[in-house]
Amino acid sequence: MAHAPASRRRFLSTGLTGAAAIWVPKPVHGYTAAEVRAAIADVGISKWDLDTPALCVDLDAFERNIAALQARVTRNGIAARPHAKTHKTAAIARRQLEAGAIGICTAKLSEAEALFREGIEPICMTTGNLAPGKIRRAMQLRKANRHFIQAVDEPGNARDLSDAAREAGVTADVVIDVAVGTRTGVPAGDDALALARLVETLPHLRLRGLLAYDGGAQHVDGFAARKARALSGLAAAAATREAMVRAGLNTEIFSGGGTGTYSVDHLTPGFTDVQAGSYVFMDMQYLAIGQEDGAPVYGDFTPSLTVVATVMNNRFPNRLTTDAGAKALTLNIPRAGVVGEPGMDYNAGSDEFGVITFTEAARSYRIGDRIEMIVPHCDPVVNLYDQIYAIRNDRVEAVWPVTARGKSQ
Repeated sequence: MAHAPASRRRFLSTGLTGAAAIWVPKPVHGYTAAEVRAAIADVGISKWDLDTPALCVDLDAFERNIAALQARVTRNGIAARPHAKTHKTAAIARRQLEAGAIGICTAKLSEAEALFREGIEPICMTTGNLAPGKIRRAMQLRKANRHFIQAVDEPGNARDLSDAAREAGVTADVVIDVAVGTRTGVPAGDDALALARLVETLPHLRLRGLLAYDGGAQHVDGFAARKARALSGLAAAAATREAMVRAGLNTEIFSGGGTGTYSVDHLTPGFTDVQAGSYVFMDMQYLAIGQEDGAPVYGDFTPSLTVVATVMNNRFPNRLTTDAGAKALTLNIPRAGVVGEPGMDYNAGSDEFGVITFTEAARSYRIGDRIEMIVPHCDPVVNLYDQIYAIRNDRVEAVWPVTARGKSQ
């Protein structure tokens, strides 16, 4: 088995708050989430005693990530509107808002509804609601939550939203989703301006500005290339915003960007806030995009999210089997990173089991030992779990329910 690239080896050896070779004392208890919730009221239990696979967030790294993004965007003269599709968790959204975020984004209406039920109010839904049932639900959410904003990218949908708002007895706040690429959104320029003008005339809609998210720019390898892609991608949206300003239309919101481009998005004229999501957790995808100083590992944020697994089999040379496969880690490319073991290759291709192969390891592993992975891509991984264990100094400090788990409608 070939070794991982040198930069990845160094990161996995020294990253995640300095964790290196993991030694798990015996016995391992395998506490359930309910048992942990009961136990932490008195004394925090060890994360190595959790039932596995267990989704954990290191609070020290997590808190540094939130503070780092907030400080950088403030210094750049813009704001943070983090995307909750990453964490789907009210406890995390609340911490982001307390740190200074002006709002939270959601991808789906059901996410917005679930977070609002837990007290999260400044929510911007970044995709449109097209089906009549969803439109009615969105207006009921707006009726209950005056801080709810939703995106629109099609004239017929704008008219449907206005009609539903009238029926609900509200004036609904909307932003124009301006396309960057081909995923969603109205094309920049004349089409987007015409839609904004239409929204302005509809009696039960209030125009708040525009969104322009370039998902493809976030994972461009190399800072210089990523910066160039981000700024060129937003140029047409910025020109659309200028046309809206000249037409006397509201552009108080010009939102977009993400974890990979948060440090350059402010260079786009009129840009107001960044929708970074993965920065709170980080993952193997983002670590690979490269640093501003040319270093191959993206180090603006520290990986805080891990999955703890149990070694199920050690009987074959240079090979371990764990209880964390695709149903615990989702993606298999890029590979999960084994904390403290840069020479290990983690294959999560099996539904229930992960297979680790290696030519060398930092220590020997027994059946029943715990092992910890940095996840391939944090967003879908979080959606697999009912709760996140919030860890400090290897002890469970809190158990956070994943508020919007499975909310994909």
